[in-house]
Amino acid sequence: MAARPPGTRLLLLADTHVPRRARSLPDAVWVAVEEADLVVHAGDWVDVALLDELEQRAARLLGVHGNNDGPALRARLPERAHATVEGVRLSVVHETGPAAGRELRMQAEFPETDLLVFGHSHVPWDTSAPGGLRLLNPGSPTDRRRQPVCTCTTLRLADGAVHDVRLHAVPRTGSRLGPAT
Repeated sequence: MAARPPGTRLLLLADTHVPRRARSLPDAVWVAVEEADLVVHAGDWVDVALLDELEQRAARLLGVHGNNDGPALRARLPERAHATVEGVRLSVVHETGPAAGRELRMQAEFPETDLLVFGHSHVPWDTSAPGGLRLLNPGSPTDRRRQPVCTCTTLRLADGAVHDVRLHAVPRTGSRLGPAT
C-alpha cells in the first residue's frame, strides 16, 4: 500500500443549498468529508442542519455564510474566514463579484492570503492572480446550474504550498467522486 503524501487533505464545498436543491449531500461527498482533514464550505448552506451534520462528521470545518443563508446560519458563521494550514494562508468568502477582473480585485482585497476559496456562481474556477494568490471555486455538489455536472474540489496543503488540486464530478448515486471532464 502506498504511503499517504504528507500534508493536510482539504475538501472544498460551496452552494450546497440543502434542502432546496437536495435533501442531503450525495453519498460520495459524505465519503470525501470523512477522508478529508479539513472541509471548507464557501457558503449557501441554506439549512443549519447541514452545518450541524458537517460539524459532527468532519475532522475540522472552516466555513462562511452566503447570500441565501438566513439568520441562524449568519449567527454561527462569519462572512469571511481565515486560517493558516501547513504554512498556506487560506481565506474563505462566498462572493467575489464579476468574473472579469476577479484575480486583481481579490488580490487587492486579500493581500495576506495565498489561497482564496469562494462560491456563489456554482461555476468551478481555478486561477492565480499575478501576485500569486490562488483562487478556487469548487462549484456545487447539488446544483450544477449551467455546468455539465455537479462538482467539488479536493487538494492537499504541505510545505507552504497548494498541491494536487482536483475538480471532481459528484455522482447522484455511488460512494466515490469521479473526475470532472
